[in-house]
Amino acid sequence: MPSPSESGATPQHAAPSEHKVRTLDPRSLRGLAHPLRMRLFRALRESGPATASQLAVRLDESSGATSYHLRQLAAYGFVEDAPEHGKGRERWWRATSQGIRLEPDRLDLADPVQRGAVDVLMHEVADNHTEELSTWLGTRHEWPTAWQEAYDLSDYSYRLTPAQATELRERSEELLESFRAYEAQNADAEDAASFRVHLHAFPRKTSADRSENPAPPEARS
Repeated sequence: MPSPSESGATPQHAAPSEHKVRTLDPRSLRGLAHPLRMRLFRALRESGPATASQLAVRLDESSGATSYHLRQLAAYGFVEDAPEHGKGRERWWRATSQGIRLEPDRLDLADPVQRGAVDVLMHEVADNHTEELSTWLGTRHEWPTAWQEAYDLSDYSYRLTPAQATELRERSEELLESFRAYEAQNADAEDAASFRVHLHAFPRKTSADRSENPAPPEARS
């Protein structure tokens, strides 16, 4: 079955071996499927521990909202206290994993509540991808030439069966995960940077498909 996922860069304070991915179940899905909670979780994964006030400034939200949703994330096990960073009454939070994975065969997508939560999660991930890509396109001139030559913005089309599409996804994931081994050796490399890879793969109807399966007369305009 398809397995949409979201994974952030391993923060500099964490070892690559700590890149844990959490598979969502119905309960944890409901706990995470909120736009601000996903943004908070992503911010802690990518930038490391922070307080509710720091996250409020970073995400342009009120500290009351970030504090409430951090407590909700903690109740579902997505974040936890980071007391080693605390000073006085400040409460610091850290993410408990560096990624999430959604396995539809573990869910009951006939349940409108679960299906709605999946929709919220996937649209938030897609919105984040769009924002990240737009930021790169708008600022790429600020990067050294080597980075301007290293990026990619491509798309490919194939005619595949579901099994072949699954194989393509799984083999792509294997290749991408193999590059995590470079994180340790690049920890102090001056020319290394956080490098994001978005993988979007989905079936679609083409004009050829529509001509092969024309709509019945009563459905035509």
